[in-house]
Amino acid sequence: MNLADDLLKELGVASLSSDDRALLRCRGAEELIGKGQYEAAREALGELWQGTGRRPDLRGLGERAAAEVLLQAGALSGWLGSSKQSPGAQAAAKDLISESASVFEALGERARVAAARSDLALCYWREGAYDEARVLLTHALEDLTDTTQRAKVLLRLTSVEIVAGQYNAALDTLKGNAHLFDERIGHVLLGSFHNNLAFALKQLGTTEGRADYLDRAIIEYTAAIYHQEQAGHERYAATNQNNLANLLRRLGRYRQAHEHLDRASAVLTRLKDAGLLAQVEDTRARVLIDEKRYVEAERAIAGAVQTLEAGGAVVYLAEALTTQGVAWSRLGKHDDSARALRRAARVAEEAGALSDAGLAALTLIEEHGTRPALSAEELYECYRRADELLKGAQHVEGVARLRACAPVVMRRMAGARIGDKNFTLFGAVHELEARLISRALDESGGSVTRAAKILGLRHQTFLSMLNTRHQHLLEKRTPAEKRRRSIIKVSKDGRRPQR
Repeated sequence: MNLADDLLKELGVASLSSDDRALLRCRGAEELIGKGQYEAAREALGELWQGTGRRPDLRGLGERAAAEVLLQAGALSGWLGSSKQSPGAQAAAKDLISESASVFEALGERARVAAARSDLALCYWREGAYDEARVLLTHALEDLTDTTQRAKVLLRLTSVEIVAGQYNAALDTLKGNAHLFDERIGHVLLGSFHNNLAFALKQLGTTEGRADYLDRAIIEYTAAIYHQEQAGHERYAATNQNNLANLLRRLGRYRQAHEHLDRASAVLTRLKDAGLLAQVEDTRARVLIDEKRYVEAERAIAGAVQTLEAGGAVVYLAEALTTQGVAWSRLGKHDDSARALRRAARVAEEAGALSDAGLAALTLIEEHGTRPALSAEELYECYRRADELLKGAQHVEGVARLRACAPVVMRRMAGARIGDKNFTLFGAVHELEARLISRALDESGGSVTRAAKILGLRHQTFLSMLNTRHQHLLEKRTPAEKRRRSIIKVSKDGRRPQR
C-alpha cells in the first residue's frame, strides 16, 4: 500500500475533526513534496488546495491547522511554480509561508517556525536572493533539534554556499556534519548529501586543478543518483544526471555527457517539468558548443531561455543567457551575443548572484574584447565589475580568466595602432563615436535631446546613430516622455496651417 492509499484510509475515519483531517492531509502532502511528487501532493491536500499561489480554504480550522495548511500550500506553490516556470509563483508562495510562520510564532511552535523559514529560504534561493536565503536558513538551524530536520536545512544552506561560490565553506559544512547522513535518515536526504558533496568537489577540482576531486565527484554523483532512484525521487535523479553530464563535459567526455542528458530529458519531459528541462537544455548547449556544433547549440539554448524568461528562476536565466551569448558569438552574431551577455550580467547582479554576474562580464570580454561592439570604456568597466563581483567568491577559475583578460583590456585602453592586426579605420571611428555618444548621454542624464545638442547633432540624426550603430548604448537613455499635446498646430477646420 502506498502513501496515497494510506492517506485515503486514514481520512475515511468518520470521527476525525476538521483540524485532524487538515493536519493529516498536510502530513501526506509534506511527505509527497519531499519525494518530488507534486501532483500527488496537490491531490493529498484535497479541497484545501485552491491553486498555485492561491490562499487555501481555512474555514472552520483552528490556528495550528490553518498555519500548517498555509505552510504546505506555500511550499507546494513554490515547487510547482519552479517546475512550471509560473510567473509570480515564488512571490505568492512567500506570502503564504510568511503568514504561516507568523501564526506558528504566535503559538510558540519554534520547530514549525524553523520549517517555514527553511521553505521560505527556498523561494528566495530560486529567485537568486542568496543573502536572504542564507539568513533564513541560519535562523532555522538555531531552532531545530530534530536530526532529520537539521540535516535538511544544512543541505539547503550548503546549496546556497555552492551557488554563491563558497565551495570550501560548503565542503567543510558537509564533512563536519557527515555523521547526520546515514541509512536511517532516508534515501532522499542521502541523495541530496552526495549531490552537494559532488558539486563542491567538482567546482574545487575544476578551479584548483585537482583531478582526484573530479574523480571523487563522479563517484558522489553516481551515489546521489542511486539513492534518489531508490527513494523514487525522479526529479532529483534527473537533476543529478544533468549535473554529472556537466562534469563529463568539462572532462571532454561528450558522448557520455549526451547519454546522461538524454536520460534526464526523457524523465523531465514525462513529468512536464519545464524548469528543470530548461537547465538540461542549457547543459546540452554547452556540450554542443565544446563540440563546435554551434547551430545545434543555438537551437538548444533558445528554448531554454524562452522557458526561463517566463518563470522566476532568474539565476538559471542568467546562466542560459551567458550560454546563448557564447553560441551567438561563435556563429558570428556579435551584436546579438553582446546584448545577451550584457543582459546576463545585469540579471545575475540584480538577483544577487554576484559570481554569475562576474563570469558573464568576463565572457563578454573574452568573446568581444577585440571587437568594435565593445568600446574601450565599456571593456574596462566590464573588467572592473568582474574583478569586484568575483572578490567575495572562491572562484580560482574566475581569477585565472581575469588575468587572461587583462592584456586585452590594457591593449584596448592604450588605443589602437595602425600596425595592429585587428585595426580597421571603420572600427576605430566606430569606437570613438561610441565613446563620445556614451559620454554625452552620461552628461545629459540620459536625455537624447540634450546629448544631441552636446555633440552638435540634430535630434533625429543622434537617435538614428543610437538605433543602428550603437544599440548597446540604448539602455543609457531615459524613456521618452509622452507629450501632453501635439506639437503640430491644427486650424479650426481641421487642416494644418500653410507656411
